[in-house]
Amino acid sequence: MPEIGGGLPASVRERARFETLAGVPALVVHPGFAADGCMHPGIEGGRAPVLLWMHGRTANKELDPGRFLRLVRAGIATVSVDLPGHGARLDEALQQPERTLEFVERMAGEIDAVVEAMLATGWFDDTRIAIGGMSAGGMAALIRLCRAHPFRAACVECTTGSFAWQRNRAMYDPQRAARLDPIQHLEAWRAIPLLVLHNQLDAWVAIDGQREFVEALTARGLAGDVEMHEYGETGAPYEHSGFGRLASDAKDRQVNFLVRHLRAATPPVRS
Repeated sequence: MPEIGGGLPASVRERARFETLAGVPALVVHPGFAADGCMHPGIEGGRAPVLLWMHGRTANKELDPGRFLRLVRAGIATVSVDLPGHGARLDEALQQPERTLEFVERMAGEIDAVVEAMLATGWFDDTRIAIGGMSAGGMAALIRLCRAHPFRAACVECTTGSFAWQRNRAMYDPQRAARLDPIQHLEAWRAIPLLVLHNQLDAWVAIDGQREFVEALTARGLAGDVEMHEYGETGAPYEHSGFGRLASDAKDRQVNFLVRHLRAATPPVRS
């Protein structure tokens, strides 16, 4: 087992491991892990509910350990993966804005193999898996949700499910956008609980696109338990990610959402 680096706070390191899942570098934070490197089964006999999380462009899987700490304290594991070209698979050319949809498409295509490798460890409950991400990672999550999947819930931040609103951004690639744009591919969307967090002043990913996406789900009867919370001015860079001085509120909303939808012993019954 690779040693957990010093960049993470001790409270996260003692519940964390670096793993490679289907060739993808991952940080696994699990309530059953202990500082001695062993699994100490507690809740669910060691098979924890889990969030598969994807970061944004130019970031890495270790970003935002406060998120992982809140979740593990709530009994929920996190598998945070490096996007193609990021973190332990560094390729600075691939991180350029105009290649965003290229690495997003690659990540969306890797998710199934990552989940299979996750479940092969025996550490996670295969009936209680959530998917999510911020910015580019959130795009990968929404793209993957447009076909049959095993996920019970999803949570995304500062991202969009309607790529047309990004036409004037460097990330916009017309061919890939037509192939991937979630709002254009909702035929197989399944109504699962979805938490959407966004900033009204986001300078990089227009909130109007995410509003339109949520409205499209609602119009098609696919919204299910969808929660969209909008923040005003927070002081975050470009008001795009992290939610600045309201970061704790955003993390708490995510934890509470996942506790409601992953910690129950059986899936919620819909009327």
